[in-house]
Amino acid sequence: MDSRIRRRLVSVALAALLALTAVAVAEEPDEDHPEQANADKLAQALANPVSNLWSLQFQFNNVNLTNDRWNYNLNFQPVMPVSLTHDLNLITRPVVQVYNSVPYTDSLGNEQRTTNFGDWTQLEIFSPAHSGHWLLGLGPTFIFPTAGSVYTGQGKWQVGPALVLAYMTPKFIAGVFPQQWWSYAGDPSRPNTNQMNLQPIFSLFFEGGWNVGYSGNILANWEAPSNNRWTVPIGVGVGKVVKFGRLPVKIQLAGQYMVTQPDPVGQRWNIQIQLTPVLPKLIQGTLFD
Repeated sequence: MDSRIRRRLVSVALAALLALTAVAVAEEPDEDHPEQANADKLAQALANPVSNLWSLQFQFNNVNLTNDRWNYNLNFQPVMPVSLTHDLNLITRPVVQVYNSVPYTDSLGNEQRTTNFGDWTQLEIFSPAHSGHWLLGLGPTFIFPTAGSVYTGQGKWQVGPALVLAYMTPKFIAGVFPQQWWSYAGDPSRPNTNQMNLQPIFSLFFEGGWNVGYSGNILANWEAPSNNRWTVPIGVGVGKVVKFGRLPVKIQLAGQYMVTQPDPVGQRWNIQIQLTPVLPKLIQGTLFD
């Protein structure tokens, strides 16, 4: 096994061990911090894609490819909702690829790897503030060609619609969160894009800030032939809200297996770790009365 892969797997194992240790520590009762009773509500709010809660998510993906090589990336995903009026919220959700480490074969047939910034995704969702158990959202989504290498990005400016439709109770959430992009500008030497990212939403909530649910994003490349365009995962994630001092943090560990993926190289497995600190809402009140 490649030494870099061994080091990476060791780092993933250590991160998972740290997460589990934090969960074990957080299970100890703390009478001096009664606010820990809010862990259940925080777990529900963090599963809600149009929640009025500010958070910073760090998502580590370790993807085993069908050619038996590994792709690693770190996504930074803050969620920053603002109340435009008493009845309408605007949720800003950027996804910044802090790094993307991609294996490839050079022109001489040698196995190489490049690690650089990836493309930036920017999502703006308008959502009604009072919709009961139903969660609704609609808005534009963008992809900016910020990648530092041709191997870590698509080189195209892209835009399209995004939709959130879900039903939520204190016990579960179920819904869908699709985003669609078309390219309209960018590097003329790179192929045009027409792609979708569909996130199924399903999670069960348990006492103590625990949640168990589906993990994974269904991907479709509409430019590819119909028999070679889908990446479909089956995955399970287990998460818990813990406290580091007074800071609530959700820790989640997930595994995903792709039942289908495009040729010649696609995703096979993904081991994913998410760390999501919760922030105080930085913009209070409504912007427009």
